[in-house]
Formats: sequence, structure tokens, C-alpha cells
Amino acid sequence: MSDTEKAPRATRSRYPRLVPLATRWGDNDVYGHVNNVVYYAFFDTAVNGILVEAGALDIADGPVIGLVVETGCRYFAPVAFPDALTAGVRVARLGRSSVRYEVAIFAPDSDEAAAQGHFVHVYVDRTTRRPVPLPGEFRSVLIGLMPERLTAYP
Repeated sequence: MSDTEKAPRATRSRYPRLVPLATRWGDNDVYGHVNNVVYYAFFDTAVNGILVEAGALDIADGPVIGLVVETGCRYFAPVAFPDALTAGVRVARLGRSSVRYEVAIFAPDSDEAAAQGHFVHVYVDRTTRRPVPLPGEFRSVLIGLMPERLTAYP
């Protein structure tokens, strides 16, 4: 059982950064709620949006890219279009070239996660695909996402 599976249902206060996310009509499945695979896109959008906004990640031309090597998610309550969601983002582990991100998805007006999960990125050289140490400015942004550094963000 992974750490995410053992973790209790998260609350917003456990995440140093909250990111608004819009649902789309196509996110709903035939059962009338956001399909499980869409949550992984939410996770990626929230994390990479933070990194791009901070100037730490250049997705088109940067020398370093992140490859997903592990992922998982637990689902607690359904969400559906047209919900305006919030993703809570934190860094649980920061290694030399890898990062474990933990992300929770919150429905409007809910303090408890509708879903929570994790993914591990290994950062590699764009050309060789070999692991590289995280650049200093990148590491600084990630340290700011660690829970013991809870701070208010705009």
C-alpha cells in the first residue's frame, strides 16, 4: 500500500499552494462525473502551472524536463462540470533529481479533498534523458511547496 493510500482524507490547510482549476464539459463521463483519468491531467496542470509561472520550467526549450515514474490517486467524492475546482499542491520529498508531488482536488466550498494523489517526477536532460541535479532556482520553488513552509500565495 502506498503512502497516498494510507493517508487520511486531506484538507486545504495541508497544502502550501492552492491553484484554481476549471472543469470542462468533456471531463464528465457517461456516469455524470469527472472521469478518473482526468484527475491526473488536473495534477499535471496544477504542478506544471506553478513551475512555469515561477519561471522554473521552460516546457518548450528548457534543458531539464520531468518524467513521471510513479503515480497514484484515491477518490472520495465525485466532482462534475461545471464545478470550479481547487488543486492543493505540496512537495512531499525532494531528492537530487526527483520530486514527489502530492496533489488534492477540492470541490467548491469543501475543505476536504474529493480526490488526492501523488506523482514522482525524475528530472532529466532533455536530450540524453539521463537524470540531472535539479537546478538551483527550480529547487528553490520546490522548497517553497514543502508543507513545513506553509505560506500564503497570491
